[in-house]
Amino acid sequence: MDSHFSSGFIATPRLREVPVRLAMRVALRYAMPMLISEHEMQIRVRYSETDSMGFLHHANYFVYFEMGRTELLRAQGGNYREIEEQGLFMVVVSLECKYRKPARYDDVLTVKTRVARVTPAKIEHEYRITRDDVLLTEAKSVLACVDRSGIVQRLPEIFGNVL
Repeated sequence: MDSHFSSGFIATPRLREVPVRLAMRVALRYAMPMLISEHEMQIRVRYSETDSMGFLHHANYFVYFEMGRTELLRAQGGNYREIEEQGLFMVVVSLECKYRKPARYDDVLTVKTRVARVTPAKIEHEYRITRDDVLLTEAKSVLACVDRSGIVQRLPEIFGNVL
């Protein structure tokens, strides 16, 4: 057996020595297909979602962001129901939105959801809502994983290979 393995290190061309566990984690990460980190979906603004002037009501953007997160997770092979059945819940701890231009009744919008950052207990998303490639809204959210008691937990495995 090579002495590098027995000492717990692997020699690499760029680095003198790398811990075996780190080398294996890197090899596994790149050997496994990465989950997608972006998703796009189309939404048509319904009459019931507008205010008296025919504009998409500001609160409904947040519903669209949630739809984007849900469909991104579904495209990755997961869903929130399964996570909740494990006794874990993804709670919104921060949400920031910048409205650039209004959306109107019957507009077809594109909601783009992107995973911006994943930590052991949190996931951050970024959103862009456009109409015909015109930016209408940008937003960011932070979700934390908690148990039924509200105690912070590690994210479920489905989020592990994102990014």
